[in-house]
Amino acid sequence: MKHTNCKVIGVTGGIATGKSTFTKQLKNMGYKVIDADLIARNLMKKDNISYKKVIEYFGEKILGDDGEVDRKALGSIVFSNPKLLKDLNSITHPFIFKEMKRQIEKNCDDIIFLDIPLLFEEYNEMLGYGIYFDEIWLVFVDRNTQIDRVMKRDSLTKEEAIKRVDSQMSIESKKKKASKVIYNLESIDKLKVKIELLLKDLS
Repeated sequence: MKHTNCKVIGVTGGIATGKSTFTKQLKNMGYKVIDADLIARNLMKKDNISYKKVIEYFGEKILGDDGEVDRKALGSIVFSNPKLLKDLNSITHPFIFKEMKRQIEKNCDDIIFLDIPLLFEEYNEMLGYGIYFDEIWLVFVDRNTQIDRVMKRDSLTKEEAIKRVDSQMSIESKKKKASKVIYNLESIDKLKVKIELLLKDLS
């Protein structure tokens, strides 16, 4: 089943593969992008229902001085324990997917992009919420580049960065499932050219 009024393209990638840079270019070109991470952050703000459920499960040790969730503190807990990461996702994903579905229905009239880091990992669950894809585009770099970028971006040790990378499905596995694969280790200008060619194929 597909969304009737528009073409829905999923954009995904591993951690630190440059997916946000990719979707930023799409926005600059005038396309609508629904960002799952942004939805998740908004739903986790103080006193939202998902915020309350996460605090109930993990306790106030994950809160900062302002009472908001300290994402780094929460990350250090769940990325060191696969079960806790799964538990966190089971709490937050229903709220995220419902909001994504709402935004699709509100904005769907031509082409819409869904920026979803764990698209393949949660694919079947999203189908259950009525989220369908015409194509899935994967933004990727090699594993060593991922680890180096995570270390620099989040000020983590190599061991911590490896845990973050390994908490997701491998890039090689994702490549086999994607409709289109975009290697993202070149300049912004070259990335724009790749995007323009992909968009041309959609028309």
